[in-house]
Amino acid sequence: MTDRTWGWLAAVIDVVLIVVFALIGRSSHGETNSIGALWTTAYPFLAGWAIAYVTSGAWARPLKTWPTGVVAWILTVFVGMAIRVATGQGVVDGNPLPISFLIVATVVLGVFLLGWRLVARGALRAVAARRSTSAPALGDPTKGDPAADPSNSPGVTPGT
Repeated sequence: MTDRTWGWLAAVIDVVLIVVFALIGRSSHGETNSIGALWTTAYPFLAGWAIAYVTSGAWARPLKTWPTGVVAWILTVFVGMAIRVATGQGVVDGNPLPISFLIVATVVLGVFLLGWRLVARGALRAVAARRSTSAPALGDPTKGDPAADPSNSPGVTPGT
């Protein structure tokens, strides 16, 4: 897979997980999940993620936990919360930003946005290790194409 492909895939995975976060939140409060209602809940966090995606260079280093994943996570939460407060979303008993929601959102979005990157990097490491242990004998040109190894791509190299 190319860096560009990983960048698009990472964007899709992040967006889907942010929408899943919004769906879980709405469902846990017994709220409807119409497209409009879901958008109202998700867009502040999607806006934060979009800012993070651009500022962190996530398209170039989509699987890196630091700084890509951490910047995406922190800005998604920070900007999302700021937009929610500015638009009056989620006010509970006069409190525009309940600490319980801040904690839950921070933890869940952290698990989502960092977790899949850690799993993907671990899987790529396992594939690379498996390929290196089954390396062909020297001089066998039919096996062991280094270009086919996903760990040889600069944007997805495990451990970099």
